[in-house]
Amino acid sequence: MNQILRVCGYIFHPLLMPLFGVLCYYGSTPRFTEPQIMLANIYAIATLTTFTPIVIFFMLKNIGVLSSIHLVDVKERKYPLMIQVILMLLIVKLIFKPYQDIELYYFFVGIIATSLSALILVLFKFKVSLHQMAIAGVTVFLIGISLHFKINMLGSISLLCVVNGLVASSRIHTKSHSGIELFFGFIIGGLPQFLLFGFWV
Repeated sequence: MNQILRVCGYIFHPLLMPLFGVLCYYGSTPRFTEPQIMLANIYAIATLTTFTPIVIFFMLKNIGVLSSIHLVDVKERKYPLMIQVILMLLIVKLIFKPYQDIELYYFFVGIIATSLSALILVLFKFKVSLHQMAIAGVTVFLIGISLHFKINMLGSISLLCVVNGLVASSRIHTKSHSGIELFFGFIIGGLPQFLLFGFWV
């Protein structure tokens, strides 16, 4: 069980969740998308949300701005969160348009709102769980897809609810976060996605 909980922390890492959300969308939407466009979008998202932040992290670590990938010190979190906001803004400006990819556009708008909320809390020296924040956002987004396209995704949604529990258990097991930090992570991850339902669901 110890190994399972630790593996969950890596598999459902916050950097992977935007890409995971995009893959969930393309895997479930009945709307046709040209395969070339879909692959180009997936590649762009993987580059901007996964590979670019990793490269920037190692640069910041080498110059002494960050000490660990786990971002234990709450003050260190402001730099990755600011970078994430900038990268998400690039995505909504350059990749997804509200008149073409409305679902994914507002998914990333929600991620921007979530990242800004986490950044504001960092300025007040409060550390939320970024893992919980990320998986909660994807879970609520999947609920939105189910409602929007009127398709039964109860199995996938139920599985993601279980994953939310596993991620929370993993963060507590590794003593990375307290219950209140997980709670706020879930709220600021899921609530922006829910509030944006009014624009696209």
